[in-house]
Amino acid sequence: MRQSLVRVFGGVAAAVLIAGSAAACKADSEDGGSAACGLKIGVFGALSGDNAGLFVPAKNGVDLAISQYNEKNKDCTVELTTFDSQGSPDKAGGLATSASQDTKIVAMIGPGFSGESEVANAIFDQAKLPAITPSATRPSLSTKGWKIFHRGVGNDLSQGPAAARYIKNVMKAEKVYVINDQTAYGAGLTDEAKKVFGAGMIAGEDKTSEKQTDFAGTVTKVKTSGAQVIFYGGYTAEASLFLKQLRAQGWTGTLVGGDGINDTNMLSVTGQKDVEGTIATCPCAPATNAKGTFVADYKKKFSVDPAVYADVAYDLANIFLEGIKDGKSTREDLNTFLGSYNKAGSASGVTYKWEASGELDPAQVVVWAYEAKGGAWVPKQEIPKS
Repeated sequence: MRQSLVRVFGGVAAAVLIAGSAAACKADSEDGGSAACGLKIGVFGALSGDNAGLFVPAKNGVDLAISQYNEKNKDCTVELTTFDSQGSPDKAGGLATSASQDTKIVAMIGPGFSGESEVANAIFDQAKLPAITPSATRPSLSTKGWKIFHRGVGNDLSQGPAAARYIKNVMKAEKVYVINDQTAYGAGLTDEAKKVFGAGMIAGEDKTSEKQTDFAGTVTKVKTSGAQVIFYGGYTAEASLFLKQLRAQGWTGTLVGGDGINDTNMLSVTGQKDVEGTIATCPCAPATNAKGTFVADYKKKFSVDPAVYADVAYDLANIFLEGIKDGKSTREDLNTFLGSYNKAGSASGVTYKWEASGELDPAQVVVWAYEAKGGAWVPKQEIPKS
């Protein structure tokens, strides 16, 4: 199956794209290039289910970028195609194969989650489909040899230690209880944080699992440990229930998590009283502080303020659109275009420049802390790099 995909996309796809472009149209760009018409940009991630709140803002950012592009290029538009994985590795393979076989899809924003990325990117790499994730942070994703892989934010080698420094240096915690949900994301995040905590600071460790609903055993361990800070590596679906059960048993400490809990569901499902004071880190600056007209444009289109990764995904989509406008009409051409890209995004202000591994230039990586306050995630501070 994999060998046949390589053969299809090694030759047939190029012919189909050339023919499709000629049949649709070619439009001259302002700088003398030519934009291919009738092409598609995909978005791959959780658009429904428990973790949709973590990825829908990113999808909206891409939607906004493409809508604005099409308004300016009405005779030569680009289509948005979505792939709702629900963040699940089990769904990722079939969806990635479907996306790869659609020869009009020349670029992908996503996958949004680390576990699904491990499955989907291997398929995208065979199909030579360039992909930029706005949110998958597991460090090992850039070590697989995938030539199509790019990350639009910092990875857990930056986020995990930053979260740990925040707990040590800002919160001044003496003891921390460490929990991970055993996903590719959660395990990687806590592994990096523990290197900064050191054994003497860790009051205890435990593991949870996806779809778990009863956390009584872990709640007891946390209370017995005496730790007033928990570092939780995992996602909202489990973290929200866990925190509610902790509060029900009288625990009054602070739960700190990564970007996996930085969504509106963590606020609403947990409830304002129980979630108040919770800290979420993110390798992203506040989307509500984005540059230019992004915030106003986003709110006008979607009737809500932009949330986590919306501005990042908007910028990433615009990078692909810039390449298409300049006549990069094949997957290979767009991937080459990314390899030499070096410009600041109009919304995030981040300079997007990638290393050979697909990692964002380390100088551009930031990690912020956000606090659950009054029913919203309120930006607290950028966490110093050391």
